Amino acid sequence: MRWFQLLLIIACAVVVAFLLLPLVALFLRVSPGDLIAALGSGVALDALIVTLKTSAIAHLLILGFGTPAAYLLATKRWRGHSATVALIELPLVLPPVVAGIALLSVFGRLGLLGETMDVLGISISFTQAAVVLAVVFVASPFFVRQAIVAFEGVDTGLLEAARTLRASPWRVFSRVALPLAARGLATGSALAFVRGLGEFGATIIFAGSFRGVTQTLPLAIYGELDQDFEAAIAISVLLVLISAALLTAIRWVPSWNPFTLTSR
Repeated sequence: MRWFQLLLIIACAVVVAFLLLPLVALFLRVSPGDLIAALGSGVALDALIVTLKTSAIAHLLILGFGTPAAYLLATKRWRGHSATVALIELPLVLPPVVAGIALLSVFGRLGLLGETMDVLGISISFTQAAVVLAVVFVASPFFVRQAIVAFEGVDTGLLEAARTLRASPWRVFSRVALPLAARGLATGSALAFVRGLGEFGATIIFAGSFRGVTQTLPLAIYGELDQDFEAAIAISVLLVLISAALLTAIRWVPSWNPFTLTSR
């Protein structure tokens, strides 16, 4: 069946070439010197600062709320459990623009909570808080989905043994479940962070693109397309490098574990 093996090789080569060629073209369009010069521009630096700040805050929220939520969904079953998981995963298939409009419909001045927030003196839309919420909305399902799988992969016998030894639910979670699921959690965390870095559609609808305030790296690329195409390419290369570094780190450090399983 050599023809079948040959078919598999050809199919794989086509997929790799199709996905890799556009990325190679990006790097061929800009030299290292031009890349550094373009990234040193005011627009790129402002966008980088906004991106790192909002992404860091959003990621802390995703991990802080997503981890316990995933643990609950992985270890408990109730009527409507499948529907709950489906709702959490829904942003994965929503067009980003729809996500932005949905957020605007809730937190905008004319949105569902807009009047209440106006009374409290709170304004979210078209601020950095809007960027954070947009990133959380589109990126959190990537983490929660992977975290559920990671917690489901933990040997339930170990969890039951810990409970038998009268360990508190918090101790079972923090000392047993988290360390054993750490690899999957780290993968989900990286995927969510990379997705957040590349967020565009929901952000531009809900937060706008104001330099130094809400303009992230993807928005800066869009803004520079007509004005400085080389700068747009340079920022694109930066995002590719960051994303590739994160994914490579996860794959090349299989034994990495941010938790230490101890008896203390």
